[in-house]
Amino acid sequence: MCTAISITVKDNYFGRNLDFEHTFGEKITITPRNYKFIFRNGREIKSHYAIIGMALPMNGYPLYFDASNEMGLSMAGLNFPDNAHYNNDIVGKENIASFEFIPWILTSCQNIAEAEMLLKNINITGEKFDEGLSPTPLHWIIADKNKTITVEQTKDGLKIYDNPVGVLTNNPPFDIQLFNLSNYMSVSPNEPENKFSDKVELKAYSRGMGGIGLPGDLSSMSRFVRASFTKLNSVFGETENEIVSQFFRILYSVYQQKGCVKVGNDFEITNYSSCCNTDRGIYYYTTYYNSRINAVDMNRENLDLKDLIVYNLIDSQKITIQNMKG
Repeated sequence: MCTAISITVKDNYFGRNLDFEHTFGEKITITPRNYKFIFRNGREIKSHYAIIGMALPMNGYPLYFDASNEMGLSMAGLNFPDNAHYNNDIVGKENIASFEFIPWILTSCQNIAEAEMLLKNINITGEKFDEGLSPTPLHWIIADKNKTITVEQTKDGLKIYDNPVGVLTNNPPFDIQLFNLSNYMSVSPNEPENKFSDKVELKAYSRGMGGIGLPGDLSSMSRFVRASFTKLNSVFGETENEIVSQFFRILYSVYQQKGCVKVGNDFEITNYSSCCNTDRGIYYYTTYYNSRINAVDMNRENLDLKDLIVYNLIDSQKITIQNMKG
């Protein structure tokens, strides 16, 4: 399961937790402007916006989990089991396989307005990337500096939702997740007032009691509530380091610790957390086994190349011993 967020603090920042019981061999992947995309519907794009994000590069193709293009548009796919519905090709529609949906949007669109125009005629298909890789049931969050939307294709058809909180998790469908926030209207970062009764004197005995009722479990519905509350009430500093650090703190509020969610004989963990400054093209990340923030800057690369630029994750923790002698 996963959580994704978008927030604008001077610059726009977009990122996610990817939660699963094992890694996929994901890598930081930059798709330069002249990499040729050949979509399954026969359309070829030889020149496009450059993209940076986390992907599984397979047979020279970037299977993106999340990504941002050089214009500041971002997108992530999150698991949506039992609800995602992929169709066969439909005549008259722009048929796009689920695995190529992210590059289809990010190669061609510079903002949400353009993405929404492109989405008007889309049909997401269940075509496999290859015979050994079945399509993952997904829904998507798309964001720019000014707006966030959620895209879901269910048996009822393609749905595009305005996303006022800039957060997405997994099930249930987004409209239900958003409606569920009404159950938490009384949750606050402030000290609570006694509304229980005017016949008994009640006082707060601890800091943080305004948050009583905020869910603490790791289900997708609860993570949506908790991430939304944390994000919408976060106070950011002025510097890039302060903003990026706070962004990761929001993601860590719904972090999956090994041992808390059992899946078969294994445990789900947050494989990586990411934060992309989409204005500057800097992709920051941590991994479960390395909490140090590392970064790849797409603008330090030659973005006019034709081949993917790939960086392995730094996945081992470095601990600084401050009183080291000798």
